[in-house]
Amino acid sequence: MGCFECCIKCLGGVPYASLVATILCFSGVALFCGCGHVALTGTVSILEQHFSTNTSDHALLSEVIQLMQYVIYGIASFFFLYGIILLAEGFYTTSAVKELHGEFKTTACGRCISGMFVFLTYVLGVAWLGVFGFSAVPVFMFYNIWSTCEVIKSLQTNMTASGDQICVDIRQYGIIPWNAVPGRACGPVLENICNTNEFYMSYHLFIVACAGAGATVIALIHFLMILSSNWAYLKDASKMQAYQDIKAKEEQELQDIQSRSKEQLNSYT
Repeated sequence: MGCFECCIKCLGGVPYASLVATILCFSGVALFCGCGHVALTGTVSILEQHFSTNTSDHALLSEVIQLMQYVIYGIASFFFLYGIILLAEGFYTTSAVKELHGEFKTTACGRCISGMFVFLTYVLGVAWLGVFGFSAVPVFMFYNIWSTCEVIKSLQTNMTASGDQICVDIRQYGIIPWNAVPGRACGPVLENICNTNEFYMSYHLFIVACAGAGATVIALIHFLMILSSNWAYLKDASKMQAYQDIKAKEEQELQDIQSRSKEQLNSYT
């Protein structure tokens, strides 16, 4: 076998579907974790500077955000390892499918592990649907603030009315208590908040983090389809293996009967 044939054989054993799903999963988790971590830090800065000057009012929120940042570290580490494991599973099952009618031997333990990955990926996919929905909440909040700022700018540009009475009250979202001071921003103050780097960066980073969570959901659905298909192939391989074992045993018994018959015939003659 030449070098070209060896390369073709190696490329034929690459699980391209699992590879694409792994890249998409790594990209989505990296965007969600990286952008989400920085966006949460910017959110705390905005609250401390403009909506809650008393530290005790947002102490609980700061602790929750810090805990979420630690959870982000754990999510990134877990999915880095889990993605590699699923990619290795893809290589294993692809080799099994390629040699379905050859000398490949599948075991009950291997099929059980493949089934376990199907169940775990399904659970993670459902969990990430919740994460995707949760990550859309800060995007909705920042969009409301940004759209209010745009209304104030349009009123000032058209000179139709004053925007001093247009306000955004963060307390209505429940992230800070109702006795927080000042708790809301109106008119030019709100417009200045929208023009700060913290607001601009946090808003766009939350959007990217939400998109990353959506990409991770798509990657897990892709993984689930791949694992289900590969598990079905492994199940067929086990049935084919059992059939070949029975067939080989029957052929051996038939050969033994024929050899004994020949020996008896020779002894009789």
